[in-house]
Amino acid sequence: MADELTPAELTLLGLLVEKPRHGYELDEVIDARGMREWTEIGFSSIYYLLTRLRDRGLIAEVDAPRAGRGKARRVYGPTSEGYGACARAAEAAVAELRPVFPPLLVGLANQPVIPPERLRDALDRRAAALAEKAAAIRAARDAQPDVPGFVRATFDYALGQLAAEQQWLADYRAAEVDDQSLTKKADGHGSL
Repeated sequence: MADELTPAELTLLGLLVEKPRHGYELDEVIDARGMREWTEIGFSSIYYLLTRLRDRGLIAEVDAPRAGRGKARRVYGPTSEGYGACARAAEAAVAELRPVFPPLLVGLANQPVIPPERLRDALDRRAAALAEKAAAIRAARDAQPDVPGFVRATFDYALGQLAAEQQWLADYRAAEVDDQSLTKKADGHGSL
């Protein structure tokens, strides 16, 4: 559909629905809320996306008081059409299951070519990366105790996804050890 919002457009539009902001402030909010983990919005793309949203009539420049003596920044807010588009796209994003294409599944599908010791090492590195990411998200969430419930929900969802993957990984690693010991026994490297 021609008027469908990309996830990046919906993210920025949603932040502008919360309150009018300029590009630098959008970048700060994206960082503070840990949104870079799931949005693929870099600082340089914010202004490109704002231009796209403006050209589509979904946002417009709003009058905002200047802060200090610095350069005046363009502050954008949603138009009524933008507010409606945001509401429809957000509802669809919540309700609809959409495919994801995690590289992990490609790696698992090709696991037979990975030597067992390298597979164990790769699984160990993944476990460490999951723990590190969960700690970073927890720290970002805990640094902002007064955020609205919907913001906390994004942190909690990300943590839930990581916890589910950590549990899957622990189960898979345990099954891999069992499978390898059975294979060794069947190959004559162990006794039955």
